[in-house]
Order: sequence, then structure tokens, then C-alpha cells
Amino acid sequence: MRALVVYCHPRAESFTAAIRDLVLEKLRKAGAEIRLRDLYAEGFAPALTATELELYEDESRNKAAVARDVDDLMWCDTLIFVYPTWWYGLPAMLKGWLDRTMVPGVAFLMPDDENQNIRPGLRHITRLGVFTTCGASWALTRYVGAPGRRTLLRGVGHLCARHRKVAFAAHYLMDRSTAATRDKHLKRVAAKMDRLLSGGRAQKNEASDTEATA
Repeated sequence: MRALVVYCHPRAESFTAAIRDLVLEKLRKAGAEIRLRDLYAEGFAPALTATELELYEDESRNKAAVARDVDDLMWCDTLIFVYPTWWYGLPAMLKGWLDRTMVPGVAFLMPDDENQNIRPGLRHITRLGVFTTCGASWALTRYVGAPGRRTLLRGVGHLCARHRKVAFAAHYLMDRSTAATRDKHLKRVAAKMDRLLSGGRAQKNEASDTEATA
């Protein structure tokens, strides 16, 4: 197992960091090779530049500015995101990582004369995990449409293996969290990771998350 963990949070002491540490612990116990990308700590530049946009569809040149990130994506068979949900979506740093790294020829193939739509390029990724926190409630997040969750589980997920295994967990009402709710959520993350890393059957679609609280 080769796991890429993409972590995005500006505060080293955050609860999101505790989730990251638990994810890494589970991966180590499973014997996985691990690459951790801490976007804030690395000072990742999230803005797609004019030059990158100009070269976006040039598959011979569009990877140069993000060569390390592309190598990580092509190396891994397990991709896990750990981040806080802000305004129902992804932090700008994480969205920028997707903008700059998920380029044609890597994450997907562009339409051509025989194909009207893009085709997946990450079929080697067979496990996809998404672990987040939300200030809003489950109901309000779902009412808005949970765009962050959709971007990763559906958008990125579509580019991965067809019968990928999927794990998702969110601690809702994070601003009102207590030691008890945070502990409960970490146990939930642990259980989700155990299922994700097990040898069981892959899920055919998006992981369910019907619980109204963490």
C-alpha cells in the first residue's frame, strides 16, 4: 500500500491535526508506505498562474511547476484528504492544490475526436479517504449541497478506480464541540480507516454519512 495524505490546516494544534495523526497511525499499522503533504507547512502556492493556465493542456509541459505533486499522485494507490470545511467547501490552499496538480495527462485525459468527455487518469488509486470538520450542522451542510465533499468524493473519485474503496467522516458543529464529541469522532475516524484499509469489498459509490452529529 502506498498512501498519499494531503493535509491542509494552518494551525499545528488543531483538532484536524489530531485526525491527521490518527490517519497516519492507522496507515503505519497497516504497513503502508506514506507520503504526507502538509500544504500550509510547506507554503504551497495555491494560485494557478497565467503561465500554468497557458500550458494547461500541453501534457509535455504542464507538470513542470508541480512535478513533486504529480509524482506523488502517480505513486500512490491510496489517497486521503484531511482538512477543515470552510464555507461548505475546501480551503483555498487545498482547492489550489487540486487546480494546479490535477492536470490533463495526469488526473484525466482531455476530450478528443473519439471522446466527448474527459476520461479518468487515476485508475491506479483504489482507496479514497476524506476526513473533515464543519462548523455548520449536518442538515445545513446538506441543504447547501456539501460542495467540498462532492468535489473530492465525486469529482476526484470519478478519476480513480471504478470500484474504489471510500471512507468519509465529518465532525459537524465543530465550533460547539466538546472533549466527548471530539473523542467520539476520533473513534469514528479510526473505524472508517480500518474499513478503508481492510481487504474487504470496494464500495461502488460514495460513502454514506447519514448521521446528523459526530
